[in-house]
Amino acid sequence: MEHVRFLASPEMRGRGAGMPELDSAAQYIAARFRAAGLQPAGEDGGFLQPFELTTDADMGEGNAMCVDRPRGAEDLEVGKDYVPINFSASGKVEGEVVFAGYGATAEEFGYDDYFHFDVRGKIVLVLRYEPDFFRERDGEGGERGRRLTRHSHLIAKAIQARNRGAKAVLLVDGRGRGRRGDRLIRFGSVSGPTDAGIPMVQVKSDVVERWLRGSGRSLRLLRRDIETSRKPQSFALASSLRVGLAVDVRHRRATVSNVAAYLPGETGGYVVFGAHYDHLGLGGQGSLAPSRVGEIHHGADDNASGVAAVLELAARLSSRRQPSRLGALFLAFAGEEIGLLGSSHWVDNPTLPLEDAVAMLNFDMVGRIEDSKLYVGGIGTAEPFEDLVGQAAARRDLRVDTSRSANSSSDHTSFAARKIPVLFFFSGLHSDYHKPSDTADKIDGEAAIGLVALAEEIADGLASLPERLAFVEPSPESGRGRPGGDGAGSGYGPWFGSVPDFGEVPEGVKFADVRPGSPAAEAGLRAGDILTGWNGAPIANLYDFTYALRESEAGDVVRVLVLRDGKELAAQVELAERP
Repeated sequence: MEHVRFLASPEMRGRGAGMPELDSAAQYIAARFRAAGLQPAGEDGGFLQPFELTTDADMGEGNAMCVDRPRGAEDLEVGKDYVPINFSASGKVEGEVVFAGYGATAEEFGYDDYFHFDVRGKIVLVLRYEPDFFRERDGEGGERGRRLTRHSHLIAKAIQARNRGAKAVLLVDGRGRGRRGDRLIRFGSVSGPTDAGIPMVQVKSDVVERWLRGSGRSLRLLRRDIETSRKPQSFALASSLRVGLAVDVRHRRATVSNVAAYLPGETGGYVVFGAHYDHLGLGGQGSLAPSRVGEIHHGADDNASGVAAVLELAARLSSRRQPSRLGALFLAFAGEEIGLLGSSHWVDNPTLPLEDAVAMLNFDMVGRIEDSKLYVGGIGTAEPFEDLVGQAAARRDLRVDTSRSANSSSDHTSFAARKIPVLFFFSGLHSDYHKPSDTADKIDGEAAIGLVALAEEIADGLASLPERLAFVEPSPESGRGRPGGDGAGSGYGPWFGSVPDFGEVPEGVKFADVRPGSPAAEAGLRAGDILTGWNGAPIANLYDFTYALRESEAGDVVRVLVLRDGKELAAQVELAERP
């Protein structure tokens, strides 16, 4: 509890990526490893393994927007009349404006704003959200689903326009004026890639209404006509109207560190005990309390509790008189909350031989065990896991809900992709997840110590096995994991069969692995390939890959481009139903 209280204290300010408090947390963890007598296992003889990541984006000073109409030119004010979207590409564009409805291509609803509508070289104006009839459950005006579909996502609108050759995207909220209907999106609040590959800004409704008058249109009438006809209302605005746009979005980079310590065993093999120590800082995109962004998101359960478990295991195992047959590598990861970046960096740049890693035990949100119930994922990644977990749990009267799958948005995923058996310890979601209310006073330290003892016994069981664990490809069932989309792109559309590497690459999606027997494997794709193209469209990031899959069907044959050892290769992949 001392560890949890320190890491989740107000002074640590939520341990956000790039914050000095995250560095303080790393030093605290390293000091505890040092006090336990562990060997440094970072870089340059220390406990830290530094790496760079993109933490956030800021509006630069070069944002400008000018509208040229017959009545004269008008300069718009950033922050008042318009605002860049944080994943917008930077650059300058100028040209004619066309209206493309909601910017959606939705075959399942028989609707396409781009049908027979060429937007190449144009600036595309699109409505925010989506038509109401996209959410009708029976298609005949019945009860509407509450959730917006994927076609409402801003990144989906950006990708659709970019892939059709548009110069830029102008977003407008056409729901009406007033407090709710014409509010600019707060810069930095939208989830998406670092750079969507096309400039994108939101413009106030009253500004756009002035543009539409020259064409005899209005936002209210356009929305009404789309709803009543259930057909697109795309058209080119008056050719006398031209927009000049300069977008200046500057991405913040920071150096953060994994923290690594090693306890040697009698052999060269070792078990990894891992947990991420970063959290959301003062909120931001990952916050589930958007009205409280700017307040400290303490992250006591997520994941000061997991770090505390690893530190407790380090103290216990290092205090033994006799070494275990297997060594122990203790890893505290940075960058988990923005894409498993720390664990991905470590497996790409291991500080101990990766081939000697026998198993990885990951602790993420383990501080709120209720009714002696615990979740353990990944037991299908090695045959002995089910017995080891079941026997250890029975001796502690723990009710363990297991999953054979290793699929979950936490750091063990990076190890499973390298065919290292994994176990994922998790005490369950709660209403304080990703909110400022995830505080240390809500952690059940006594129950968490029981989990630590369980993990210690499992590790001893691994050391006593007569043969090294053999990795078993995890089943495709969806594992019990946390929400949040850290692994964007999994589970959507037909089966392709790649496992993404969450480390940052300049352009494309790197494959950490390719599932045996999958469509990707049958096409000759393999781990290390970087996907850059899909049926002629660029794939710049996981979001592009996600939407490309979503727009495809099982049985489609797609032409993909990959980079392998710096050379571009093409392959034909026949997509399949998910197993």
